[in-house]
Amino acid sequence: MEANGLGPQGFPELKNDTFLRAAWGEETDYTPVWCMRQAGRYLPEFRETRAAQDFFSTCRSPEACCELTLQALGMEVTMVPGKGPSFPEPLREEQDLERLRDPEVWTLMTYMVEGGGSSTMAQAKRWLYQRPQASHQLLRILTDALVPYLVGQVVAGAQALQLFESHAGHLGPQLFNKFALPYIRDVAKQVKARLREAGLAPVPMIIFAKDGHFALEELAQAGYEVVGLDWTVAPKKARECVGKTVTLQGNLDPCALYASEEEIGQLVKQMLDDFGPHRYIANLGHGLYPDMDPEHVGAFVDAVHKHSRLLRQN
Repeated sequence: MEANGLGPQGFPELKNDTFLRAAWGEETDYTPVWCMRQAGRYLPEFRETRAAQDFFSTCRSPEACCELTLQALGMEVTMVPGKGPSFPEPLREEQDLERLRDPEVWTLMTYMVEGGGSSTMAQAKRWLYQRPQASHQLLRILTDALVPYLVGQVVAGAQALQLFESHAGHLGPQLFNKFALPYIRDVAKQVKARLREAGLAPVPMIIFAKDGHFALEELAQAGYEVVGLDWTVAPKKARECVGKTVTLQGNLDPCALYASEEEIGQLVKQMLDDFGPHRYIANLGHGLYPDMDPEHVGAFVDAVHKHSRLLRQN
């Protein structure tokens, strides 16, 4: 935790705060970098260990943390290899909301209504058009469950928070502004307020709405310090859209890591030139894929550190 505020005790002193300083918009000696879906997605030794037990068995050590998130709402959820979160009994009618106990908002709703992943999200979007009141009711329930979970992460030592909206692109501008953006804003507002009430130091918050390029300006004003970009967004256009008051994060095409290490270096250099050295955190435009070579991931990280230092010398 940061030194100021009443953070949890017993954590070692922070030795590298480059990521945090970039998130807050401060100057850094080089560009910080991280990758979404890190060890669990591509490291062979991690995947081998995980193969011995299912996802939620892993999560239940030392406590049943999965029950504190999805199952806390009273729905059964399984993690299907190669597919992701699946709900054996998805929400189909408005009265199904009565099954939920009070306690990525739109994205979580899609899984609960679709029963798992979907290429169109047609069932979830059908709810938005045919059952708008029930949709808002469900999104409010999810928001009210998500906020204390995020605050609890900070209490436990988290120094930054990222909210994913992985299926933002399925909505388009009108539905996104009506059914996603209000809750995205509310999550940031409530988390920050509760941290203040608890006397905890603030942490930077990141919003990553995949394929949500149509809402960049709105996301930049939603109360988050960092806006994550997928690889379909041109960095210079994104900066023009969001202004200079937020940090941008992204956005190399994950498949670029299939290229040679030399080409990865060239692609990283171009990306860094486009983003510039200030208010920027390097990342991929989405998560790592299971078959990616760890050596190429390392080449990506090394290239960011190398070229970002050179960029600051010019």
